[in-house]
Amino acid sequence: MGFLQLLSVASFPVIKVLLVTAVGLFLALDDISILGEDTKKRVNQLVFYVFNPSLVATNLAKTITLKSVVQLWFMPFNVLITFILGSALGWILIKITRPPQHLEGLILGCCSAGNLGNLPIIIIPAMCRESGSPFGDSDVCYQYGMAYASLSMAIGTVYMWSYVYNIIRISASRIQKEDASSNDIVILKASGEASESHPQHFFQTLNPTKDTMDDAYTLLLPEEESEEKVSISSKIKNCVGLISSNLNFKAVFAPSTTGAIIGFVIGIISPVRNLIIGSGAPLHVVEESTSMLGEAAIPILTLVMGANLLKGLKESSTPLWTLVGIVTVRYIFLPLLGVAAVKAAIHLSLVPSDPLYQFVLLLQHALPPAMNIGTMVELFGAGESECSVIMLWTYAFASIAVTLWSTFFMWLVS
Repeated sequence: MGFLQLLSVASFPVIKVLLVTAVGLFLALDDISILGEDTKKRVNQLVFYVFNPSLVATNLAKTITLKSVVQLWFMPFNVLITFILGSALGWILIKITRPPQHLEGLILGCCSAGNLGNLPIIIIPAMCRESGSPFGDSDVCYQYGMAYASLSMAIGTVYMWSYVYNIIRISASRIQKEDASSNDIVILKASGEASESHPQHFFQTLNPTKDTMDDAYTLLLPEEESEEKVSISSKIKNCVGLISSNLNFKAVFAPSTTGAIIGFVIGIISPVRNLIIGSGAPLHVVEESTSMLGEAAIPILTLVMGANLLKGLKESSTPLWTLVGIVTVRYIFLPLLGVAAVKAAIHLSLVPSDPLYQFVLLLQHALPPAMNIGTMVELFGAGESECSVIMLWTYAFASIAVTLWSTFFMWLVS
């Protein structure tokens, strides 16, 4: 298949996403206000608690079997590789550009966590239905593509809320501690005595048990000079215990993750599968009803994604070189490293020969930052306006980058 034909197949799904995203952005304008802040929050809740889990559960239940689970084992490791490589590149970017300290956690999050759920679920089915797709029969491609994308969403959710959440929390916590210390020094100089009052911040209620300077995640953040230095080996020794104590398990087991677990259980256990899945199943009405809810997720997700980008049009406070660095990491270095990682896995026979599965693995390395990062920075009050600008421009460049990388990935696996 020629390059131009592959480019056409790759570009139309992205153009569809852009058009619907533009509609969402238009509906969020102040003069229109159909997707205003209150409406957007309610719609987000519907997507988060109802549509996404329904979509994930039904697609996994229809396609996942015990045999396919054995074949798909590499995907969690592939997503982990994207987070590790992205974190390393983000750390290098921080060292080179030296951004304001309150942006360090945001930069690491944007470099490490891609949109592993929403965009694959939108793009892959549309790509399967394009004429000339290299993935064979459109119905079979759609069925398995949705399963792969759903699994990607579930895995991405776990990594997002167990890793990026803590990176941003630690970064915000360090800034707040420094502010509190500087305030105490000012009070001490003014009054001649120490103040015992320390402001309470809402993020402390989320993790009140550990000193952030001993947290394993601070290994990724630049450290200040101190008289007493703790060796890296000592920090790594306690890494597992510290991380587990700081995990937000409620967020890790989000509804999408719960939906994935339900989908796996139904798909793997044959008696349960025969009871629910298929037109002849006694409880097939449950599957069809859940599937109907899940189908609403894709258009609503795209509209909300467009509405979320509006804030970036009103802000301009992000350092230019920081923004350029994040775009370069996500759309140049990370995809190139991802190709090397996936090709190595294929060479070592760790990945089956399914072209669609290989394409999804490659695509996971070439996506814009996850939208949930915006939720996290708002939660901790660390770089909300900068995050909006980063999201706007990274998603604007995604229209070109994702199209070109998708074309290259299809050529690579076909």
